[in-house]
Amino acid sequence: MEATEIRKLAALEDAHWWYRERRALLDRALRRLAAADPGPSGAGAAGRRALDIGAAGGGNTRVLKRRGWAPVALEYSAEGAEVAAERGLDVIRADARALPLPNASLDLVVAFDILEHIDEDHAAAGEIHRTLRPGGTALIAVPCDMRLWSAHDVAVGHVRRYTRESLTTVVEKAGLVIDEIWSWNVLLRPIAAWRRRRSTGSDLDDLPAVVNLGLTAIITAERYLPVKSLPGVSLMLRAHRP
Repeated sequence: MEATEIRKLAALEDAHWWYRERRALLDRALRRLAAADPGPSGAGAAGRRALDIGAAGGGNTRVLKRRGWAPVALEYSAEGAEVAAERGLDVIRADARALPLPNASLDLVVAFDILEHIDEDHAAAGEIHRTLRPGGTALIAVPCDMRLWSAHDVAVGHVRRYTRESLTTVVEKAGLVIDEIWSWNVLLRPIAAWRRRRSTGSDLDDLPAVVNLGLTAIITAERYLPVKSLPGVSLMLRAHRP
């Protein structure tokens, strides 16, 4: 992703409906992990190591920190690493295909909207597996469906959009075991498809407050509806290292 797009993302993500709901999804996933595995001391995530790959503005890293994890933000670009550092986060600059971390050193890896930027996505998935401890969790999100491919994908540096099958193949070949895979942003897919057909560049925009509020209401309602198996704009996945 270009430096201008990273700065734009960092400026938008605190209030933008899409990023706010994605952080809410991460927060709920972290609460479920804590409930399922409270740890030897019963303190849940306290002291457990997490890596946020492609942290950019650090919104997801801050969720991890708030939930008690010991997170590190990882960014490929100098601009992204600088933004994360400006926000007081522990950050390293590195390539997701060659993580500068020891084997089995992480309890959790978050890779939201990362794999689609990397030609060798299998290498990045392999590094997630290598750095996770046995039993450690990976939370992955990617854009889906090449029918939604547009100038937006080109502008933000996407190489591909995924199907359930192609994402499953990459993750399982890396040695991870998939616990759950589901669609996200299902209700707004028709609007996304309409907009992408007319797209001439990145869709990262500062929306009018009333529009942002309306889209927030729709995407929030999706939490409570049985739509996870229907076509969406993104795919979410939870997996673990056996």
